[in-house]
Amino acid sequence: MNAVAQILENCPSDDDSHQSGSSATWDERVLTEVSTVLFASLRRSDQRLRGVAYLRGLLGAKGRRSIRNMAALLGGSATEQSLHHFVSDSTWDWVPVRRSLARHITQLDPPMAYVVRPMVIPKTGENSVGVDRQFVSELGQLVNAQQAVGVWSATERMSVPLNWRLHLSPSWLNDRIRRRQASIPDDLGDLTLGDWAVEAAVETASGWGLPRRPVVLDARHMDLASTIASFRAAGVPFLARINGAVQLTVTDPALQGRTPEVQQAIQIMTAARDRMRPAPLPGRGPESGRPMHLTTKIGVRPSPAVRQLAGPGELALLGVAESRRQGPVELWLTDMTETRLPTLMRLSRLVRRADHDFRETTDRLGIRDFTGRSYAGWHRHVTLASAAHAVSVLDADEPGTKGAGGRRG
Repeated sequence: MNAVAQILENCPSDDDSHQSGSSATWDERVLTEVSTVLFASLRRSDQRLRGVAYLRGLLGAKGRRSIRNMAALLGGSATEQSLHHFVSDSTWDWVPVRRSLARHITQLDPPMAYVVRPMVIPKTGENSVGVDRQFVSELGQLVNAQQAVGVWSATERMSVPLNWRLHLSPSWLNDRIRRRQASIPDDLGDLTLGDWAVEAAVETASGWGLPRRPVVLDARHMDLASTIASFRAAGVPFLARINGAVQLTVTDPALQGRTPEVQQAIQIMTAARDRMRPAPLPGRGPESGRPMHLTTKIGVRPSPAVRQLAGPGELALLGVAESRRQGPVELWLTDMTETRLPTLMRLSRLVRRADHDFRETTDRLGIRDFTGRSYAGWHRHVTLASAAHAVSVLDADEPGTKGAGGRRG
């Protein structure tokens, strides 16, 4: 089965018969604590009650987390109308709710990094906000889908989504009727998915008063120069996966003079193949117990073309290989030049931690199940689904935590 078929098989359809996951288990005390923190910015008591009800629906419903299925769990048609209004037509701002969730999670379980990962939401219809026939770089194919990006607080034992952006193509932004029907804000401009990813990461890592941590992301399909420039301007350290064609200049004394001044990242790492050493994978997480990788770190700086936008400054190129004969299978670029290689390796694996938790928790709790036309509705839904994820993975009785804070086994 190819990648597109796998996603389509597991994605929400536009009918309520789809079964996207079973009900979750959670600690009632955690639900109470998270709800109290999450909805403190909502002034009206009825909105706070609807928020708790929506979380219960996401956590307790079986199958697809549609408004109809959640309402059936909670109390019927009147509840269906109130839940729909709370998410799609209400006036509450999702940003303070996300910020409260982020502060709560990072206080309980300080992250190693903030991980950026894309989310593709295939659709069969054309009415959901942002849906379009578009090329998805991660799949290498055209798909009728919404495209979004999330920022996750990640450690080796757990990750939680904190912040989101929904990509809107020109077919939505330039259509006045579509914009009006979906209530798309007038000041929302035409940005690439990569632009949105960096903007969300910078906001999360430097604008919300959270612990200062690096951002880890896959930048193979992004404008690398503008990505580096944005992180440097915000003072946010980064570890970015890059493709082998990226042009770099070697500054490592051991390799200088042996290679051309500017060359591709894959060529630099191939020339340094003899410097690769075994690196154990983290003891926790989806990859624990797998064989060791070979890694090395080379001092580099951007090519002159990239430096024009990204600015000067030393970088480090990290190569990850299965064997010396095979060569590097992953290439990473970072401005954390003084950070030890084993630490960088651990940070790079956090992408897989977030991927694992998305599959096993977030997706099962209906993060991709919103089918409404409302732009604000989509953002409110994914915010509440992120909170449901947090409730389902935190345990109030975990030793050594304040209140909720441990990973459910």
